[in-house]
Amino acid sequence: MVAHRSAGEILVIHPGALGDLLEAVPALVALRALRAGTRLALAAQPRLADFLRGAGVADEALSFDGLALETLFGGDSVSPAVKARLARFDRVVSWFGSRADHFADRLRAIVPEALVEPPVPETGPPPTVWEHLLETLAPWGVKAPSPPVLLTPPEAWRAEARLALSRLGRDDRRPLLFVHPGAGGRDKRWPAANFAEVIRRVAGETGCQVLIHQGPADRDAVDQLTRALDLTALSLVEPPLHRLAGVLQEAGAYLGADSGVSHLAAAVGAPSVILFPPATHGRWTPWSPTAVPLAMPENPLEVETVAAVVIERF
Repeated sequence: MVAHRSAGEILVIHPGALGDLLEAVPALVALRALRAGTRLALAAQPRLADFLRGAGVADEALSFDGLALETLFGGDSVSPAVKARLARFDRVVSWFGSRADHFADRLRAIVPEALVEPPVPETGPPPTVWEHLLETLAPWGVKAPSPPVLLTPPEAWRAEARLALSRLGRDDRRPLLFVHPGAGGRDKRWPAANFAEVIRRVAGETGCQVLIHQGPADRDAVDQLTRALDLTALSLVEPPLHRLAGVLQEAGAYLGADSGVSHLAAAVGAPSVILFPPATHGRWTPWSPTAVPLAMPENPLEVETVAAVVIERF
């Protein structure tokens, strides 16, 4: 058995994508509040771990790959270096490796107080993902923060975002509608013509300035929307994650499909309308009180309803 230092340190392991990790924010906040002096280290994709550390959710950002956790899956003995990296933590939460035969036992041999759970509910109806992640912490008496805690990016991030918007041609006299038409799969994307019709209705009613965001995999969705839209819009292309968070905080309203960017908009408190495929609507509903999740309308005539909800967000 490896000796532990009593340092009040918790390691959370979650290698998921942006939206998956943002669903863990209530659980991460609750873990840090578990006892005075707790320090939380987050092992995730490096840019995501760095972002949540910068946003004040974690105290330390670690690279998931850098932990070399593959040695916990069986075969050869666990290397001394891996044991040393893990042994400094009092507790470990791993939303990774729950299906592996040896992973949990090997992890607990190093850190006895370790929870190994799936990152999403594996069977049955909802709870939502964020509720599920909180429920996995029940053995430690962890409860949901009340009221929900929004991400609060540093003022420097917001200042950088305002400067970027100014350079794009932001008109401070008009409210800003932030639109993200992309999504990770085509089944999550709403037709460009529907997005365009909602934007026209919202702009006509509110006089808003429209900003269309394009992430690394969104070029096709953005091109289709641009062709379908008959008004001028600002274009924000692949900004760094911290700047994107700052821009989202400047938005008067947000409209997007089920994506990591939509979960980020909700997490930073943007007044958001997020369109989910009916099959995932209940499971992936965000925790943020500023977000309105809607099942993606299949009838093109229902764009009027979506537009009305967006207008209410301003």
